[in-house]
Amino acid sequence: MGPVLAGVLQLLALIGALALVYVPVGGYMARVYSSDRHLRVEKWIYKAIGANPDAEMTWPAYLRGVLAFSAVGVLFLYLLQRLQGILPGSLGFSSVDPAQSFNTAVSFVTNTNWQSYYGEQTMGHVVQTAGLAVQNFVSAAVGMAVAVALVRGFARSRTGELGNFWSDLVRGTLRILVPGAVVAAVILVACGAIQNFSGIHEVGQFVGGSQQWNGGAVASQEAIKELGTNGGGYFNANSAHPFENPTPFTNLFEIFLILVIPFSLTRTFGLMVGSVKQGYAILATMFTIWLGFVALMMWTEFAHRGPALQAAGGAMEGKEVRFGIGGSSIFAVSTTLTSTGAVDSFHSSFTGLGGGITMLGMMLGEIAPGGTGSGLYGMLIMAVIAVFIAGLMVGRTPEYLGKKIGAREMKLAAAYILVTPALVLVFSAASMALPTPPHSMLNPGAHGFSEVLYAFTSASNNNGSAFAGLNANTDWYNTMTGLAMLFGRFLPMVFVLALAGSLAGQKPVPVTAGTLRTEKPLFTGLLVGAILIITGLTYFPALALGPLAEGLA
Repeated sequence: MGPVLAGVLQLLALIGALALVYVPVGGYMARVYSSDRHLRVEKWIYKAIGANPDAEMTWPAYLRGVLAFSAVGVLFLYLLQRLQGILPGSLGFSSVDPAQSFNTAVSFVTNTNWQSYYGEQTMGHVVQTAGLAVQNFVSAAVGMAVAVALVRGFARSRTGELGNFWSDLVRGTLRILVPGAVVAAVILVACGAIQNFSGIHEVGQFVGGSQQWNGGAVASQEAIKELGTNGGGYFNANSAHPFENPTPFTNLFEIFLILVIPFSLTRTFGLMVGSVKQGYAILATMFTIWLGFVALMMWTEFAHRGPALQAAGGAMEGKEVRFGIGGSSIFAVSTTLTSTGAVDSFHSSFTGLGGGITMLGMMLGEIAPGGTGSGLYGMLIMAVIAVFIAGLMVGRTPEYLGKKIGAREMKLAAAYILVTPALVLVFSAASMALPTPPHSMLNPGAHGFSEVLYAFTSASNNNGSAFAGLNANTDWYNTMTGLAMLFGRFLPMVFVLALAGSLAGQKPVPVTAGTLRTEKPLFTGLLVGAILIITGLTYFPALALGPLAEGLA
């Protein structure tokens, strides 16, 4: 079997698996967020934190819950790292320095999981499990809660209430993420991923000799790392490490975990707004972009240019032989079109155009299908903008799901799509202009600029993957990427929840002959076009200086 055919078969198997679980998973999540019943363990949690799960919240109250919970998470994880040296199970590792502790705490709380450290040489068992793994669950649940609040904004009318943040947080964690992660962890252990709390020991190498590796609860963290679109690896090599991702099957299974919740949330959306066709329209938009990016990536990486590439069957530099070009291409696209950031290959070693595809995937806003929750609310913001553009074309007041898109709604949507590009471009420009930070670049010219641009694109979009070749473990990059992650996560949430509150307060607008049918393929095409054009106009100059210049050269 040729490598191209193998890649295509993997892609078809992945699509089939996602299609098989789409209806049951999407329907289950809709029931979770719509139920009036509280589990006993949930009641214990509400009592412990002093929350009333049945109290409805307006958007400012919902936002305060998000920010307060996240602030406590940052503080707890920061202190846990600073005290690591005196904690049990530290494996002899010392406390993490302040700048890196801040960066890592912000990274995991914002669902970014950017890592400027070697996991197996920096973090002990307690920090990995009680700190990083816990945030993998709750940060993903926060994103899902915000998405559900926006969906309620479309579904409800004449009220400013969006549900209860604490109820949405707890349900998302206990009813969706924990059961899914348990099942996924068992599968990963059965397929060879490790799960233990052993200390540092010698591991033999195929070429002779040995090296030191520590054990850890790797399979369980790997499961939620992918299912919650987190991305933070137990080891520095992330999903390229055989302890985390041992076989081609586990590689495909991890891609499935990355995509299953973001894609299935479109059905949850359709059920909650009372029209599954609306969910299918959003799904079609996400799937079209994702499949197009996968096809482009495979084409760029399989292209035979020169005798070395012909002998290897494609651009194998930086890729694991056990995954091949096909598996690595699907993984790279899936992880950068979501807010995952996990990697099974060296993105910096992709072809110039291939590296540009990974970067562009994040620049779209990670909405195809995006992160757990963040992808859905990002896509719905783009749908609002597409409806507004269509309204301008025909001279009609734009409407979406029975809600008028007026000046207030458009201001909030515009602020949402502008904040992340502003962070990416400002921080990248500052890093290139100041005299000290550029010394972190190991490669000059267009590729070096791509490394910096990729870093802040990844941080601001809460992705977490790295282009590599950039020494980001400096005070400048730890601090600046930390700020980019904070602003890139919570400023958009402010605009999303404000928009949800505005929509929920409206009375529904009846459908007429002039209403744009947003469940039709025409709208899907309009939405895809709007996403690509807006992103292209925003980022094209920066891309031209980096990956495009390198690829065309």
